[in-house]
Amino acid sequence: MQTYGMTLMLKDGAEVVERYKQHHRNAWPEVIARLRQIGVVEMRIYLRGRRLFMYLETVDGFAPEREFPKLSEDARYREWEELMTSLQEPAPEAQAGEWWAEMEEVFDLSAQ
Repeated sequence: MQTYGMTLMLKDGAEVVERYKQHHRNAWPEVIARLRQIGVVEMRIYLRGRRLFMYLETVDGFAPEREFPKLSEDARYREWEELMTSLQEPAPEAQAGEWWAEMEEVFDLSAQ
């Protein structure tokens, strides 16, 4: 099992935040199925203000740069991605061309 922490920003506005939360309360079954197909075992998204933090658990051998592009091979997932992208923007510390910015793990209680 591999784990990842990633961050992203929502665009400014209370209505954007509420729309994002509403969409995720009713996530499309096809999107969830597609995530599982590429090897995502667990995904949690947390929100503070406009900042999103995503925690992922994936199968061994998962590589975000290889697996995430595969999501877009599905038309229904592309529709979801376009909808989400309209509400999001990269975090200020993201690298050029990076959407969800990978975070560095600095502590793991289970490793202690």
